[in-house]
Amino acid sequence: MKSLFLAWQAPSRLWFPIGRLGADRERTHYVFEYTGGALRARKQGGFAPLTAFPDLHERYESAELFPLFKNRVLDPARKDFADYLRSLDLDPSNRDPIEILAISGGERHTDNFEVFPQIEKTADNRITCRFFLHGLRHVSESAQRRSLLLAASEPLQVSVELNNPATGPAIQLTTRDYEFLGWAPRYLVFDILHAVAKSPEISAHVVRVNEVGVPLNRRVLIELSGRLPVGIEPMSGPDFQPLTDKASRHHMPRAPKTRTRH
Repeated sequence: MKSLFLAWQAPSRLWFPIGRLGADRERTHYVFEYTGGALRARKQGGFAPLTAFPDLHERYESAELFPLFKNRVLDPARKDFADYLRSLDLDPSNRDPIEILAISGGERHTDNFEVFPQIEKTADNRITCRFFLHGLRHVSESAQRRSLLLAASEPLQVSVELNNPATGPAIQLTTRDYEFLGWAPRYLVFDILHAVAKSPEISAHVVRVNEVGVPLNRRVLIELSGRLPVGIEPMSGPDFQPLTDKASRHHMPRAPKTRTRH
C-alpha cells in the first residue's frame, strides 16, 4: 500500500505525526491508523482524537478516501486544476489524490493538519523525496527574491542546524553562493541526521520554481536524495508506528456525496 502520514500542529507550534493513511494500488481500499506520535501529541500538546476517528487504537477502513483527506485536494472540476497540478510538477491529467497529497501537503488555512509521504528505502539504502521549501515566508526579502531566480536542476547545499528556536534540530537549504533559502520539512530531520552522521551522501536540487502568484508554501519544489546507513529504516521511530490492535477494525460506510469539514 502507498502510505501518507498525517501531522498535527499543537498550540505551542510543535508538530507531531499522529496518523497514517494507507491506500491500495487501485485506490479502492483505504486504511487510517493512529501512530505513536498521537500519544506524544496528547501528552505534550493536548491532542484529542478526531471526530471521524474517535478511538486511537482502532483501524479504520473504507472503500473511498476519507473526507478528512479528500477535502485537502483541489476539486478536479475547477478551471485552475491543471495549473495546480503543474505547480506540483505532476501531469495535468493526474487525478490520483494520494500522489497529489504526497507533494502538496494538503495544507488548509482552516485547521492545523498537514500530510506528508512515507519515505521508502531502496535495496541499496537510498532514499528520495520531493517537498516544497519550508519557511520561505520567514526568510529575508533578499532570499525570497533569490528563490525566484532558482533554475530547475540547480543544486542546493544541505546543512544541519542544531539550535533552531522553533524546532531544535533542523535541515537548512542554501544556494551554492550561500544564500540561505529555508528548511526541509520537519519529518525529514531525524532520517537526515542519521545519514549525515554515518555517510555524507546527501544532496538536493531544485525541481521547479512557481510564479509569484503561487503561494509561498508552494513556490520552490525540491528533490532530496541520499543513502541511509545499513540497518537504518526511514521513519522507523515510535512516532510513526501504528497504535492499532490488529484484531480491532472499523469499516467505514461509503462516503456521502456532500463535502464534509473536519
